[in-house]
Amino acid sequence: MSAYTFIADLGEEIAIPENGILSRTLQNDDRSKVVAFGFAPGQELSAHTAPMPAVLYFVRGEAELRLGEDQLEAKAGTVVHMPPQLEHGIRAKSPLVMLLVLIK
Repeated sequence: MSAYTFIADLGEEIAIPENGILSRTLQNDDRSKVVAFGFAPGQELSAHTAPMPAVLYFVRGEAELRLGEDQLEAKAGTVVHMPPQLEHGIRAKSPLVMLLVLIK
């Protein structure tokens, strides 16, 4: 059994669906969970909260991002740290690949 996860190119690893949102758990243990998302253009994760801190990393594409009351633009290279219970939402403006790291 391997003690690590290695993905050479996350942007190529995650498929963008023709419609909808695809999610794939890449790692999950008692300290963290890493999930990759592929969004078709126009797809949205409506406003929600998480009970733990989280980091978003935008790998490919562009999105509208809501963090609390703020509306922001995210693109490849954007990194966001969110404290627990921060209401947030994401809408893909183009084919989008995003990484979510939940810190348990």
